[in-house]
Amino acid sequence: MAGGNHTKAEEERGMSRAQSDVNRKLKYISLAVLVVQNASLILSIRFVRTLPGDRFYATSAVVMAEVLKVLTCLLIILLQKRLNMKETALFLFDSIVVQYKDTLKLAVPSLIYTLQNNLQYIAISNLPAATFQVTYQLKILTTALFSVLMLRKSLSRVQWVSLLLLFAGVAIVQVQQEGNKESTLTDGSSQNYTVGLVAVVISCLSSGFAGVYFEKILKGSSASVWMRNVQLGLFGMALGLLGMWWNDGAAISEKGFFFGYTSMVWCVIFNQAFGGLLVAVVVKYADNILKGFATSFSIIVSTVASIYLFGFHVDLMFTAGAGLVIGAVYMYSLPKPASMPGGEGRGASGVTRSEDGSKIGLSNNGGSLTEENGEMDSFLPKLAGKQKGN
Repeated sequence: MAGGNHTKAEEERGMSRAQSDVNRKLKYISLAVLVVQNASLILSIRFVRTLPGDRFYATSAVVMAEVLKVLTCLLIILLQKRLNMKETALFLFDSIVVQYKDTLKLAVPSLIYTLQNNLQYIAISNLPAATFQVTYQLKILTTALFSVLMLRKSLSRVQWVSLLLLFAGVAIVQVQQEGNKESTLTDGSSQNYTVGLVAVVISCLSSGFAGVYFEKILKGSSASVWMRNVQLGLFGMALGLLGMWWNDGAAISEKGFFFGYTSMVWCVIFNQAFGGLLVAVVVKYADNILKGFATSFSIIVSTVASIYLFGFHVDLMFTAGAGLVIGAVYMYSLPKPASMPGGEGRGASGVTRSEDGSKIGLSNNGGSLTEENGEMDSFLPKLAGKQKGN
């Protein structure tokens, strides 16, 4: 009897060790995916926007990314419905048309995300990739401020200090870039630093507002993350087409929707469309600290890659400013003390809970939704099973 209990205890310890190993590996995989996705999107956009020759229309790329994102989410919903076309169609009709009030709530954030995606192209076309990556972290500051103002969330002292350090770091980088504009334009293309800076600041403001607004309207919602992405994408396509017609309509009607598209441009579009959805799959295995590390590493990767790809010059001021931003991002991602009021509120990743207890949040990639628990387990049964030690 005692021998049997001992054997059972040994088996449980072995399963616990195996589960810990799997969780550790999944965290490392999540970290790698988040770093690669964050850095590669910015670097690839910068690369294709500074190449000589015919330049594609960014407005068409934004629309194309939304189309691919919606098609992917529809395919995932179809798979969840076991390839039952009728059940899927009824589910979509009910979620989008019958519950039209719920769908219309997403019009505002979708408008903001469409604007944000277009601004991202403008900013990266006019700013060095490393400078954009550092400056874009201001979205943490704007999200925190909008959370405090709109949702009455509280921040810890460490988080307030991290926001001050974040602002100081970005300011130092901007001072350095202002005094060193010529060295950041080594590719000789016509770029406007001021336009890029204004674009990234507006993008950060819109990102912060949209994330908090989204959390506000999602209170009590139980819709799946994939359905939310479909609803967002439908509005995104319509608004993107409107923006494309307004800004580049005459040129596109003359030269075509896919004018200037190369294999690299398609890579950028696929990265933008699927990157956020890929993050949605892996983010459930990454806590806030890991996400902070991923952001910090992606800044370093973008900076190092910019030196070799674009001849970016790194001096002491940029290093100091970027260092402050990296430290601030990590500090802000630290968990709140449990005793603080509002401790369950939005953290560095901007997460809220749906009715079923799943976390629904916003990735940094064009407003793609992410979800932790529940939905991902049903989509990745084998992976979830391994994590549980099966």
